[in-house]
Amino acid sequence: MPDGEESPNADKDTLPLNAIRVFVTIAREQSVTAAARALGITQSAASRHLAVLEKHLGARLIERRGRNSTLTDFGRLFADAVGEPIDAIAFAVRRMRRGRADANRIVVRTSLSTFAYTTLIPNLQAFSDETGNATVDLVTSLSAPGLTEDFDVLITRDLTVAEPSDHWELLEERLVCVGTPGLIAGKPLDFAAAAPILAITSRPDILPRWLTAMGMEAGQVTIGARYDHHYLALPAVTTGQGLLVAPEILVAGLVREGLLDVLPGSGAPSGMHYRAYAVDRSGNPDLGRAFCRWLVRLCRSSVTVGTAGP
Repeated sequence: MPDGEESPNADKDTLPLNAIRVFVTIAREQSVTAAARALGITQSAASRHLAVLEKHLGARLIERRGRNSTLTDFGRLFADAVGEPIDAIAFAVRRMRRGRADANRIVVRTSLSTFAYTTLIPNLQAFSDETGNATVDLVTSLSAPGLTEDFDVLITRDLTVAEPSDHWELLEERLVCVGTPGLIAGKPLDFAAAAPILAITSRPDILPRWLTAMGMEAGQVTIGARYDHHYLALPAVTTGQGLLVAPEILVAGLVREGLLDVLPGSGAPSGMHYRAYAVDRSGNPDLGRAFCRWLVRLCRSSVTVGTAGP
């Protein structure tokens, strides 16, 4: 039958699994056309699947309103009942399917965009060379990972993985106050109260944590320009527009290059930890675990600023 269509001669008690899968997609997309596009079948095939399922159940599942499809009350109940099992089946297939067309490739997902920009991406070629030209596809997202998302490794500071996985402790986050060498040369720690400190709105916890560790209060410092993420603030601090309190791992390379310096005595732990997770359902589990082990070594070698103080 074309497009996986259920046979019209099938026994009336035979479960129309293809039709259920199509219906779940229609319910999510709220459109037969969009569901057909997502499944890679024709619109007419999607409509036939829907008709087979409605005939099998003896009830209407959707009401068409222009281009959109609205679930009937019965359709909503049925979608709620079968949606999660369909996801579970898809997840089980992903876990059991170990083969990939490209056996030397992994997908790395991270919620740490500046860490990826400053530390991970510049060193990926070293991992590739070490593993026979392995390719790493990198994606960033702040949302919790879903069971059906396609990735091999998760790098995170604050997300969790609700599925079987191995995990590695990458580093304990340490905060430092940095500025250009010309700005802070020879300055003591209390210089932080004299120069504007750039603010990172995506990490509002950093400055209060650092001030507490330094025995200072918010009223003692001047807040400079605000940036959404550290990677946006880095060009500002390297051009002398103020000081920046940031995780040491993010500025270590710029310090080594002489573009930034660390204010003496400004080092303090944030209480946060970076972790890497290699999920069991990975298509390349050995390569994913090798990547995590390599990442541990990379993080340990990167946080050697050496001037952060106690």
